[in-house]
Amino acid sequence: MDLEGPPASHGFYMPAEWEPHSQCWMGWPERPDNWRDNAVHAQRLYAKVASAISRFEPVTVCASAAQWTNARSLLPENIRVIEMSINDAWFRDTGPTFVVRKSASSSGASEHKVAGIDWNFNSWGGVDDGCYQDWSLDLLVARKILVTERLPRFPQSLILEGGSIHVDGEGTCLTTEECLLNKNRNPHLNKEQIENELKAYLGVRKVIWLPLGLYGDDDTNGHIDNMCCFVKPGVVLLSWTDDEKDPQYERSVKAFSVLSNATDAIGRKLQVIKLNVPGPLYMTDEEAAGVVQDGEAKPRLLGTRLAASYVNFYTANGAIILPQFGDQKWDDEAFHVVSLAFPDHEVVRVEGAREIVLGGGNIHCITQQQPAIPA
Repeated sequence: MDLEGPPASHGFYMPAEWEPHSQCWMGWPERPDNWRDNAVHAQRLYAKVASAISRFEPVTVCASAAQWTNARSLLPENIRVIEMSINDAWFRDTGPTFVVRKSASSSGASEHKVAGIDWNFNSWGGVDDGCYQDWSLDLLVARKILVTERLPRFPQSLILEGGSIHVDGEGTCLTTEECLLNKNRNPHLNKEQIENELKAYLGVRKVIWLPLGLYGDDDTNGHIDNMCCFVKPGVVLLSWTDDEKDPQYERSVKAFSVLSNATDAIGRKLQVIKLNVPGPLYMTDEEAAGVVQDGEAKPRLLGTRLAASYVNFYTANGAIILPQFGDQKWDDEAFHVVSLAFPDHEVVRVEGAREIVLGGGNIHCITQQQPAIPA
């Protein structure tokens, strides 16, 4: 069922990620031109992430007809596996952005308290600048999920991925100019027009724009979910490095300046917690050689710096599912910092998350939370 008008006009808003979930949605990787060695390593990591999340909330994994049996065999029985045709497995960006409202509509338009926004999608940049040439199946993912759950859909022509926005659930949205103002997304809209769409569809009153995302995050043109996220209203985690020779340093300093001088929708000054990125990680010859370079997807090249960030975690019901990259010093520090930031959550370390970064994202990018029905 499609609802007319923007979500905010019906009383819907996007809740914060730490609010209760009814389940988590994930895809299942398989394309050999993005995932090395026919995605066997990535599939193990997806299974590890899904298993970790399933300790805290239900998980649904969507796999193609060719992969359903394989996915079912690699995932625990408590995880639901359904068949769905997809181009690739980035459900943060291709799945719906869920919105909620406290009370049902008095207009009779819908009695639902949970709905989903079906953003437009162009493979992070279109034919000339995107990650793969055919995204026709991914365009249908959000609608299929909403049909499966029998939830209303808000269609949107704006090209936007879920990884490009973070909200605090109290009227504030974080994003980056590098992504949302990129000419490969919505060149016909200016900053003010895009901001107005975010307010109407996410139910926010204020948008805080960081100039740039994480260094090396070229696939997404600087998604916010690799760079910065809310811990709670008024508090953010920011990807950081003290190494002035690292190209990430200037990006982090600029973001810190914006955040330190910003107030949220309620007027609070933001507290910024610095979360160091791991030491620079680069794609090895073995990793690059395992990817089929057929021209249908963005090449994965030897020596490419990986866009690795600890900010790219998933907030489950009572847990933080945290990527670990094998850099012991920074892995341990990230665990410590995130544990202090979320004292009421169990921080679960997922070793080997480098495997997801090789494909262009991380744990937050491959997950999409479905909020619980508000009381």
